[in-house]
Amino acid sequence: MADDEKVNRSRWRLILGNSGNDQNGDLSEREKRMDQALEYLYGREYRRRNVRQGGQNVRGGSLDPSSLTVPAWINSVHELFPKATVERIEKDAMERYELNEVVTNPECLARATPSVGLLKAILQTKHLMNKDMLTMARGVMAKVIQQLMEKLARPVSTPFTGAVNRNRRSYLRVAKNFDAARTIRLNLKHYDSTRKKLLIQEPVFYSRLRRRIDQWQLIILVDQSGSMMGSVIYSAVCASIFWGLQALRTHLIVFDTSVVDLTDQCQDALETLMKVQLCGGTDIANAVSYAASLVEQPRRTIIVLITDLFEGREENTLIQQVKQLYESGVHMLVLAALDETDRPAFNHMIGQALANMGAHVGAMTPGELARWVCEKVNG
Repeated sequence: MADDEKVNRSRWRLILGNSGNDQNGDLSEREKRMDQALEYLYGREYRRRNVRQGGQNVRGGSLDPSSLTVPAWINSVHELFPKATVERIEKDAMERYELNEVVTNPECLARATPSVGLLKAILQTKHLMNKDMLTMARGVMAKVIQQLMEKLARPVSTPFTGAVNRNRRSYLRVAKNFDAARTIRLNLKHYDSTRKKLLIQEPVFYSRLRRRIDQWQLIILVDQSGSMMGSVIYSAVCASIFWGLQALRTHLIVFDTSVVDLTDQCQDALETLMKVQLCGGTDIANAVSYAASLVEQPRRTIIVLITDLFEGREENTLIQQVKQLYESGVHMLVLAALDETDRPAFNHMIGQALANMGAHVGAMTPGELARWVCEKVNG
């Protein structure tokens, strides 16, 4: 079968749904997921017609354990379809099929287990919520953010607490700094051969290196297009933790085709996420230009650009801006993903071009980001 014919056949299969004669064996794995998402919503049309005509309810779209849940369905729709299609599906779900469990049914939200997946679903539908539902959704968001804060606080903040200096002695007697080997060597002269015991008269402790991070700027730029939603969530939480490290001056900026500086709210991850507007347009160069305007001491500035690098404007503008920042002394880190899965998906051509300019390009977990920042600050 020719490629064009196969594509057309797949499209018609998705349009017709399970009402067509073909099974979904010819669909790719992604197309099967698209088919499942469409069937979950539009299968209701055929089920309604069948019931009106006296038939049995034989179509899909139920909420039994083998089916999609509403939050999972919302996430799938946003992941699998372009923005214009998502808007049409959401409109049909709300207006035609009244699939409003998430945005209008408090019991549905109350039953849901707080999770990053549910947080994503709320962020994608919060613009559709009424005032009471939004208040309840904020409570769910707060629980998820608190879970993330508790989980990430230690790996993000630990690199900045000071490393053990094993070459310098300290007189601050803290158990975790106890130097057993040097203590034994220093006190061997006090060994009691009669009782066969080593008497410790002078314990030795390590000191800890003082972190010289004063005056450093950390500028976090986050692409708020729908494909970057997971990174947006983790960026907001990490920025809140970095903000608590008072020796770092942390800035948080989100962008699409516009730039929104959320530095004033970045100590509160919930308020940060409430300001996020997930969309499809992207002007990375505009965001980098804004970050450049914030730089005070280039050699003591770190810019973390979190984006999939699918630029909406001419790409050379972005590449030249990054080059200028790097040559001025700014430390540039470009992350295609900032989350716990550490699975990047990005424009490799632009990524390679930025790496050639001197930027560090890749993907990191929050803990890895903190260690990288700390190494630069103390380098």
